[in-house]
Amino acid sequence: MRQTSNLNVESMTPLEPPDAFLLRFPMTDAMSELVADSREQIRRIINGENDRMLVLVGPCSIHDEKAGLEYARRLAELKKRVEDRIMIVMRVYFEKPRTTIGWKGFINDPHLNGSFDVPTGLTRARKFLLDVLDTGLPAGIEWLDPVTPQYLADLMSWGAIGARTVESQTHRQLASGLSTPIGFKNGTGGTGHSIQIAVDAIVAARAPHTFLGVDTAGRVSVIKTTGNPDAHVVLRGGVQGTNYDAGHVADAVARLKKAGLPPYLMVDCSHGNSNKDYRNQQVVFRNVLEQRVSGNRHLVALMIESHLNEGNQKHDNGDPSKLKYGVSITDACVGWERTEELLLEAHSRLRAMEPVSV
Repeated sequence: MRQTSNLNVESMTPLEPPDAFLLRFPMTDAMSELVADSREQIRRIINGENDRMLVLVGPCSIHDEKAGLEYARRLAELKKRVEDRIMIVMRVYFEKPRTTIGWKGFINDPHLNGSFDVPTGLTRARKFLLDVLDTGLPAGIEWLDPVTPQYLADLMSWGAIGARTVESQTHRQLASGLSTPIGFKNGTGGTGHSIQIAVDAIVAARAPHTFLGVDTAGRVSVIKTTGNPDAHVVLRGGVQGTNYDAGHVADAVARLKKAGLPPYLMVDCSHGNSNKDYRNQQVVFRNVLEQRVSGNRHLVALMIESHLNEGNQKHDNGDPSKLKYGVSITDACVGWERTEELLLEAHSRLRAMEPVSV
């Protein structure tokens, strides 16, 4: 009999079941309280029930745990200075969607050399997340592979569905069962219909779904969800231009209201909104902050790609020892000093407004 399946598959390597994996790397009671409490705070912010601003800030992607943890410790100290007006969640992104090919993130290739040691990637990713939570910081992530959440989702306070996957039924179904608030980015176009795609994704994710997935024992299962009520649009711009200005914000709010959804938004200062120039992130940040302090309460959250040092670098040579410390290997980031400046500026301006409701 001629073979008709797995013709293009080189190998299949079983993974440790999620429940056994989680038992080896458990969270503490304090971490559990942090995750649960921060999820509730985020839920209140994105539904307009808490007047603080939510800021997702951190490296475009994690590739070096030492630098990432140094960043987390700095951010945890800054968090204490601004938390009466700003809720800080650290970006801890382990998976990177690629337009064509390229490094797909820390879980897929933790050694940065094309060895694709996924079991080690999952292990190191979870250990890193535990270290971040230990600093007192909640963490946010972009979900890409539909199996990954079984290994990491209990530690996350916020999640994103990206511009390349926001139209995917698989990811909308996934979001419907996740326990965190979810930000849906507009499509890669950036304006008009691209924003509507994110609104449609929220409608879909709020509904119950039944689909094939993996349970905590690692078995292929029929998954039934109740729907995720805590989702919001993330304006990130796109190939058609930026979309953080007052006009595009008003358009997004109108689309949310028409769909019967809470009219609250996050603006991603990077990606299409920065025209892929990290130095423009501060322009976007200050523009949105100005809209907020001028009375636009629909703008409840911001996202910044930030690392210890500004810019980015390539890692094509496959030798991680030659990489600069604290510099992104994916999208270019603003440096720590500018990040601190922007967050303290925002805190000062927000404090000058009316007292917040928490």
